[in-house]
Amino acid sequence: MIQSLPAFWAVIPAAGVGARMAADRPKQYLQLGGRTILEHSLGCFLDHPALKGLVVSLAIDDPYWPNLACASDPRIQRVEGGAERSGSVLNALLHLHALGADDEDWVLVHDAARPNLARDDLDKLLSELADDPVGGLLAVPARDTLKRIDKHGRVVETVDRSVIWQAYTPQMFRLGALHRALADSLVADAVITDEASAMEWSGLAPRLIEGRSDNLKVTRPEDLEWLRQRWANRR
Repeated sequence: MIQSLPAFWAVIPAAGVGARMAADRPKQYLQLGGRTILEHSLGCFLDHPALKGLVVSLAIDDPYWPNLACASDPRIQRVEGGAERSGSVLNALLHLHALGADDEDWVLVHDAARPNLARDDLDKLLSELADDPVGGLLAVPARDTLKRIDKHGRVVETVDRSVIWQAYTPQMFRLGALHRALADSLVADAVITDEASAMEWSGLAPRLIEGRSDNLKVTRPEDLEWLRQRWANRR
């Protein structure tokens, strides 16, 4: 199966501070299972034989990255992150162009604080989207009843959850198309929350690939504690 998977570049935007974690350092540098969250997030890609290279976007004054063992990995390139995620990703894409990457190359963008990506999910994404004209992303269908509220916090309606999915990462698009979508949306001052929303803004329809629900993004302390307990049970 591996031979049939397309080669790809990976981009990890990791310049955020993770304020909601209320920790003494950015959340991607908190410990999980003997390594930092960021190292786990990078690991699934670095272990993949189809990886062409990886770019990580970091804060210019990041004091933690140089202390990681992977900082000296020749497959990893470091670039300066932007004020927002879209800027960090755009800087990484510009660097890929400088490295000689082609507009038609696949690029997978993954959250720095999403350390539990399963190899099966990564291979499924690559396989399902290999010939897709747009690209897409891992996602999970909504399970709970969803409510839309007004400004006072009162329920206005119950939303049909059958058409609602949670967007996860990696998100997989062609380098040239994603670069244009992000650059144009930034010029237009559009609200872009992930790479898929930039592609949607440009008029394209990314495809959703159902993945595992435990591909969790660490946002709050309870997320990290849940992962720590899960990994302890696994060991």
